[in-house]
Amino acid sequence: QVQLVESGGGLVQAGDSLRLSCAASGGTFSRFAMGWFRQAPGKVREFVAGINKSGGPTYYANSVKGRFTISRNNAKNAVYLQMQSLKPEDTADYYCAADFFPLSAGRNPSYWGQGTQVTVSS
Repeated sequence: QVQLVESGGGLVQAGDSLRLSCAASGGTFSRFAMGWFRQAPGKVREFVAGINKSGGPTYYANSVKGRFTISRNNAKNAVYLQMQSLKPEDTADYYCAADFFPLSAGRNPSYWGQGTQVTVSS
């Protein structure tokens, strides 16, 4: 089974930056498209960013375009989410996800991490 473990969350001030990491194990990392989702208090889980198997095409929710960057390092079995210019509305639990097909708002991933909390204060 594929296991995904997120790290890097925390409490920051508006305008700060954070880099989330996701370490994968239990599968062939390069076979999976990867992505990040988030769920804010009282909200449904939403797609944040996706990256294809080779690290080529990337996809972003409109709310984070220009501020967040997804990347992967297949040699390290890792995917990252660089978050800049954080806003209070970015406060959420962030989840790493994997699937055999490109991840987007319309796809439910096959594998999920346990999440890491990001809190952005005003």
